[in-house]
Amino acid sequence: MSSVSPLAPKSYPDMPEVRGVRMATAAAGIKYKNRTDVLMMVFDAPAAVAGVFTKSRCPSAPVDLCREHLRGGVARAVVVNSGNANAFTGKKGREATALTAKSAASAVGCTETEVFLASTGVIGEPLDATKFSGVLDELNSSATGDFWLEAAKAIMTTDTYPKVATRSADIGGVTVTINGIAKGAGMIAPDMATMLSFVVTDADIAPAALQTLLSDGVGPTFNSVTVDSDTSTSDTLMLFATGAAHADGQAKITDAADPALAGFRDALNAVLHDLALQVVRDGEGARKMVAVTVEGAENDTAAKRIALSIANSPLVKTAVAGEDANWGRVVMAVGKSGEMADRDRLAIWFGDVRVAVDGERDPSYSEDAASAVMREQDIAVRVEIGLGEGKATVYTCDLTKEYIEINGDYRS
Repeated sequence: MSSVSPLAPKSYPDMPEVRGVRMATAAAGIKYKNRTDVLMMVFDAPAAVAGVFTKSRCPSAPVDLCREHLRGGVARAVVVNSGNANAFTGKKGREATALTAKSAASAVGCTETEVFLASTGVIGEPLDATKFSGVLDELNSSATGDFWLEAAKAIMTTDTYPKVATRSADIGGVTVTINGIAKGAGMIAPDMATMLSFVVTDADIAPAALQTLLSDGVGPTFNSVTVDSDTSTSDTLMLFATGAAHADGQAKITDAADPALAGFRDALNAVLHDLALQVVRDGEGARKMVAVTVEGAENDTAAKRIALSIANSPLVKTAVAGEDANWGRVVMAVGKSGEMADRDRLAIWFGDVRVAVDGERDPSYSEDAASAVMREQDIAVRVEIGLGEGKATVYTCDLTKEYIEINGDYRS
């Protein structure tokens, strides 16, 4: 495993317990020896569940199972493994998910449709579910609420640090907690990525309202990050509401438009944004994070496509890695996006330094000032299209030699 990313958090937040959920991990030897690679989350009472998944046409077996079980809207257990994606594994993959769901249901005492699964790791290798199905009884009995950081460690693959976030919110005078974990470092692109994330709250919110909140929140967060433009087979983001706050007098929320949810929505989106940026900051081999903001496009959709064209460009990303203020590559990426742009209205900033305006280099351009921006760890690139009101921000990282090294021998 790589050394910890220089963009890693300097410290982790204190993760409070969320009433109604317990967690435990185990080392089952799925790929790595002496490393936790199985996580089990247990909801002692039925929890409302929502989820968004990869748009890949070749989804993993666990994604198929989660989509099917999501119709019930209720969760009692989640089982996550790292080291094997259980994707493109055909009949064996379906059998592995069925065995795992059956084992988890037996351990927890629920129906198989109340079990949700996620797997991350190598694609195309059959997953031997017997390796960890035998530990689920023990995990259920040992699970505890004060386990968030360890849970985040258990789902890491090429991640260099665990990703956790927490916020609190007020619903009708009752304080609720929202905790989340995520994993992801490569094969990260909008429409989810080789990304798993699990967010839990003790709020009492019905499944349909929960799903709306999650679907709305994913656009400017997890679906606005890209490490390498590749969308995985396994992307899974799930949100669970245990309802434990009902005991404090929180009235059950059944409509996502309920005004009482305003603070909760902001807090949830903050957790999603926090986790999404941690994923980008752990991009494989990353040394710099880049926020690409496009303004003045025809509409928000066009702005996002232009921003993604810039953020996904290997030439832009390698220029960032080399600390080269090569704004010509940004012009290139705008031009190839397929969206409307007027060369003679274009303006580009690196940080606070305007490097181009009105279709040419800024008359007051300073190479020293622009280069100073590129030496920073966090770099803001802003592009003004000059055609409309559309605006979007996408987050990415640089592309370094280490990315090639990590992915050149990923299966070894």
